[in-house]
Amino acid sequence: MRVYDIILKKRNGHELSDEEINFFINGIMDGSIPDYQASALLMAIYFKGLNKRETAQLTMAMVNSGDVLDLSGIAGIKVDKHSTGGVGDKISLIVIPLAAAAGVPVAKISGRGLGHTGGTVDKLEAISGFNTELSKETFFDNVNKYKMSIAGQTANLTPADKKLYALRDVTATVDSIPLIASSIMSKKIASGADCIVLDVKVGSGAFMKSIDEAVLLAETMVEIGKSLNKKTIAVVSDMSQPLGHEVGNANEVKEAIEVLRGDGAEDETEVALTIASYMTVLGGAFSEFNEAYGYLKGIIESGKALDKFKQLISIQSGNPEVADNPELLPQAKHHIEIKSSQEGFVYSIDAESIGVAAMLLGAGRRKKNDSIDHSAGITIKKKVGEKVNHDDTICILHTNLENWDEARVSAENAFKIMKTANKPLKYIHDIIQ
Repeated sequence: MRVYDIILKKRNGHELSDEEINFFINGIMDGSIPDYQASALLMAIYFKGLNKRETAQLTMAMVNSGDVLDLSGIAGIKVDKHSTGGVGDKISLIVIPLAAAAGVPVAKISGRGLGHTGGTVDKLEAISGFNTELSKETFFDNVNKYKMSIAGQTANLTPADKKLYALRDVTATVDSIPLIASSIMSKKIASGADCIVLDVKVGSGAFMKSIDEAVLLAETMVEIGKSLNKKTIAVVSDMSQPLGHEVGNANEVKEAIEVLRGDGAEDETEVALTIASYMTVLGGAFSEFNEAYGYLKGIIESGKALDKFKQLISIQSGNPEVADNPELLPQAKHHIEIKSSQEGFVYSIDAESIGVAAMLLGAGRRKKNDSIDHSAGITIKKKVGEKVNHDDTICILHTNLENWDEARVSAENAFKIMKTANKPLKYIHDIIQ
């Protein structure tokens, strides 16, 4: 078998066999296929696509390129959740204690952020002492005892995906639906959960800019899960403006606490309750969505959700007092108010521009090994549809840097103010199951 023939076959729009896909991934791993040929095949896939079987096979080939976590030592139906990434997306911090409070085990493997999307591990490490570098024994013990634990990715999961993504990143082949879907699902399947809830973001702050693209990605990933005997549901949620009011690691922990206390923003509360409800349905705690949604809403109102979050912090060596006193979280030295020069209504907020501004303030990473400032971020004071008077504060920048001009311009330009209000945004666009 020659990789040349595989490239030619896909270039001409033909279907690749399981053996050819496995040969390609094995060649990536052992170095027998050079980067230029791998890049050529990726470009052929970009233009000619993969069908459902090919996409599922590529997913499993990447899963089998490294370790696969065996969670059989954890009792019950293990449920995982994944977001395709957005600005102000602190949903994992909310749904983990919610699902655990309903008795569904959540064994969450999470990563760090790169670019303007923050990672769940980064956010939790804003809490003093919080430890995500757990041994397998501690991780399993936490889930069995408390129904929840979160750890950083330390195992050798899907190394083929890492190699392919590095090539896609420099060959303009990132935005290919089958390549995105197989990349995401390979990591989720290798993480060992029985069921997966996907939060597919759509809008200016998401990778998928149109609803049609987001739905196609969601359908592709659900099909992969189905073909590999993993119960999978995808929630297509809005990211045309930042989620909630806070962007940045400590800021987002603070806002997650507000949601769990029952004082959270409407958009992120609805998205979190929707995702947590589907997690608990897949995990067998409830037979249908509305029952789960009502129960979890009650968990928040009773204070049990916040108590469960305190427990998560405690079992992972963090300071649970932050749940009652968020001022204990890291605080930035400078707070710069951005004022409106117009009067009218917030017509739109470009979420990506807000994310870039937060990164420039120190909240994100330009390169993988960059350090981050947990206290840096942005508070959104006016959301889409809200009335704005001249000189009203539309957002506040938080930073320890002495030069914030570039971030200020990016944040200021993110807001579009018009004389008439925009129609209300939908928080949930579609459910694929």
